[in-house]
Amino acid sequence: MSATASVANTAKPGIRPLLEQLRANPKLPLMIGASAAVAVAAALLLWSRAPDYGVLYSNLSDRDGGAIIASLQQMNIPYKFAEGGGALLVAANKVPEARLKLASQGLPKGGTVGFELMDNQKFGTSQFAEQVNYQRALEGELARSINSISAVESARVHLALPKPSLFVREQKKPSASVVLSLHRGRSIDEGQISAIVHLISSSVPELSAKSITVVDQAGNLLSAANAGTRGLDVSQLKYTQEIEQGYIRRIEAILLPIVGAANVRAQVAADIDFSTVENTDEKYRPNQEPGSAAIRSHQSSESSQQGTTPPGGVPGALTNQPPVNPVAPIVNPPAPARPGTPAADQLRMSTELAATSAGLAPRVASGSGRKDSTTNYELDRSIRHTQQAAGGVRRLSVAVVINYRNTVGAQGKRGAQALSATELTQINNLVKEAMGYSAERGDSLNVVNSPFASDNSEVADLPVWKQPENIDLAKSLGKYLLLGMLALWLWFAVLRPLLRKHLQPPAVLPPVVITEQTPPPNTEQNEAAQERQAKRHLDNLQYAKESANTDPRMVAMLIKHWMTKHVG
Repeated sequence: MSATASVANTAKPGIRPLLEQLRANPKLPLMIGASAAVAVAAALLLWSRAPDYGVLYSNLSDRDGGAIIASLQQMNIPYKFAEGGGALLVAANKVPEARLKLASQGLPKGGTVGFELMDNQKFGTSQFAEQVNYQRALEGELARSINSISAVESARVHLALPKPSLFVREQKKPSASVVLSLHRGRSIDEGQISAIVHLISSSVPELSAKSITVVDQAGNLLSAANAGTRGLDVSQLKYTQEIEQGYIRRIEAILLPIVGAANVRAQVAADIDFSTVENTDEKYRPNQEPGSAAIRSHQSSESSQQGTTPPGGVPGALTNQPPVNPVAPIVNPPAPARPGTPAADQLRMSTELAATSAGLAPRVASGSGRKDSTTNYELDRSIRHTQQAAGGVRRLSVAVVINYRNTVGAQGKRGAQALSATELTQINNLVKEAMGYSAERGDSLNVVNSPFASDNSEVADLPVWKQPENIDLAKSLGKYLLLGMLALWLWFAVLRPLLRKHLQPPAVLPPVVITEQTPPPNTEQNEAAQERQAKRHLDNLQYAKESANTDPRMVAMLIKHWMTKHVG
């Protein structure tokens, strides 16, 4: 009772009933302590599982940032800033949802406008303002299209559109410039650069791909690599690489079962012909044998003339005189003799002699004839049109290296042994069949059997405490260990002492047994002890009276407990 009284005296009047209730029901403090421990553990667990924040947008303008924050507040999505306000962070599991909802609202605008700029045209706008708005809208639409590429973070497009002219000589071609900002750690290849160039050239009338300049955020000229190919398409380079890799896979696939997976290396250099050839040949065969050719057309004509006296005599006035008048008697001329007879010959000679004496040319019976014939034959002609597609293999150069065969000696020692000449010949033949070797095409093949060098300069493995996965595991274990240690400290340092303090029964002084051997106590000390005991008794009586007045139920329970104890 003395310890209970001292605690009650030091406690405040408002706390006494609570302490008395705790003493009356010993299980209640345990329940309260357990609940507090569970609450603290749950709070620590929730704190450890705080949501990870992910980057929603970075490098936002002030206008876009304000609009996005207002939308996030309306959607009840928590956010915070990072990197000195340069990045806006939200919960990592809500980043895709927030981006989709903001995109439906047209955020962030990013300072680029498209053809929606033409929707709010004012009445009376000048032609110059309309042209400027059209150019801005076209630049914005092209920038949006380029931004859809995965490696591009943002893009700006500048178009130089000259004014149209009525004179052909004064017409100027448009040009364009593109500035690309790539994502951190990303790169863009020549195929994507070529795609961007052709996208812009196809969107602007009369814009040539050669008049487009592409620059990245570091100031590197990206379109130079595309222009330096001199008409060589990037797809052709990829096609060449695919052909070479195909031959390599075929060679290694046929040699792997023989020499092993790590014992063969092959490289192929393919010379691909990308030229497109069209050839037309027209040939004429020599003249064929008579009678075997087909006649296209035949024409013949014949003419003859007889009985005409050719002009004769000495040219001059005497020859052109009219004949002399005949004189009587007129004698009929004799019948003409047949040609070839002596009479005819004599008559002819006499006539010629008379004509000669008279100065006239003798008359000779003459005739003429002409015969023409034309035959046209069909021509023997052959026409051949040949078109050779691009992408044919012009020549192959193949190099294959085979490792030595691993052997095990009599004492279990490992070694390496070169392949025999027969095995190398078989491998050489297999590689020729796999690559489609052609001597006419000029293919070359070189198979070498050589031991592979062991790379002893490899970097040693990272120690266990430096491996990233072990570091992450240690962080997770350290977090839970810290929570456990904090919970134990709360139990042993706070909750357990409080429970012991309020639930400890009052200390009972052991009775003093006075025997004959025990020396009598000092009289002065005995008197002081009796005074303290009397005072303590009075205080206990006063406390019992006050308790009976304030809480009679507790006094009744206490009396009942005493009675039950003594009776039992």
